[in-house]
Amino acid sequence: MRTPPLPLAEAQARLLALAPALPVQERLVTQCLGHYLAGPLLARRTQPAAALSAMDGYALRAADLPGPWQVIGESAAGHPFAGTVGKGQAVRISTGAVVPSGADMVLLQEDSARDGNTLHLTGEPPAPPERHIRPAGMDFTADTVLIEAGTRIGPAQIALAIAGGHSHLTVRRAVSVTVIDSGDELVPPGQLPELHQLPASNGPMLCAMASMLPSTIAHGGPVADKLADLAAALEAASDADVIITSGGASVGDHDLIRPALEAIGATIDFWRVGIKPGKPLLIATRGRQIILGLPGNPASAYVTAFLFMMPLLRAMLGAAQPLPRTIPARLAAPMPKGGSRMEFLRAQWDGATVTLDPLQDSGALSPLARANAFVVREAWADARTAGSDVPVYLIENGGNA
Repeated sequence: MRTPPLPLAEAQARLLALAPALPVQERLVTQCLGHYLAGPLLARRTQPAAALSAMDGYALRAADLPGPWQVIGESAAGHPFAGTVGKGQAVRISTGAVVPSGADMVLLQEDSARDGNTLHLTGEPPAPPERHIRPAGMDFTADTVLIEAGTRIGPAQIALAIAGGHSHLTVRRAVSVTVIDSGDELVPPGQLPELHQLPASNGPMLCAMASMLPSTIAHGGPVADKLADLAAALEAASDADVIITSGGASVGDHDLIRPALEAIGATIDFWRVGIKPGKPLLIATRGRQIILGLPGNPASAYVTAFLFMMPLLRAMLGAAQPLPRTIPARLAAPMPKGGSRMEFLRAQWDGATVTLDPLQDSGALSPLARANAFVVREAWADARTAGSDVPVYLIENGGNA
């Protein structure tokens, strides 16, 4: 008796449990974009190290209001005032400059008037007095955690790490991925197919998705529907961390991924997941290598890559949250009831409402290219009215993780 398809959450958990952690390496912080931090990053310094002015004006003592004051010097960014502000004294100060010793208020220049070295109050003083002062340690203090382990490094994280005193970060090395197209009907990109043929578009699509993460990618194929050819292509990729195949994972006479995997000594972990599109997903291992057999229909290949390939790569790279996350969105039009499998419907999200594409066939690429979201419809879900909230995956960046 054939084993029933696995539920999505169980299949994802089983796959991620197989994911080996990649070796850790030190990289220049400026070369870590897109990587995941391998351990918590502690600040090596305090930011700001001293109290700074947030505005242009005059540093003085609030106790001396309403003035007047005698201006005794200047504090500029990078050039602090060396003395101390005493009773009835003020120091000209610019944005980002160190607040001099003795001062506890910055009076804005537009609220003051200066006659030679005599300063007068002409407007309202700040309330509270320290309003325009950035205290020492406002951003972070030495030895506190700047960035948690498993955080993806983006432009802001690069800046924060540098501000915290770091020139290098500890991350995992890039994951090596080999993508293999298979199918007698496929012809290489750019070659016009005959009526019985199709352009091999899945491989480049999957390579593009994997390239959103730190990876080295090899693309093989199209490989003919011959057991020996498929086994040879898989064997040639024995050094890859992950092999992704497209097509041939179902049960037809020409679906040879399973026997090819068995021929190279791989172990099938599970096959078939209860989702639409993408049911004939296959997961196998060969030592530390993980092999994902994705369906051949383009929408099925994309959905399974989104739900399985990308989370696997994130997990291997050390992501704290490798799975994509949904957001709620309102349906722009009614949605019919669901069938026996959880579905991922191609849709357009405008920031508030989501519109299902009228074409949901798994063999169609145009709705996939139009889509920036998947609407999740649970198995046997009731029909939903326009305005109902539904869970949505945003897909423009390969998942929001």
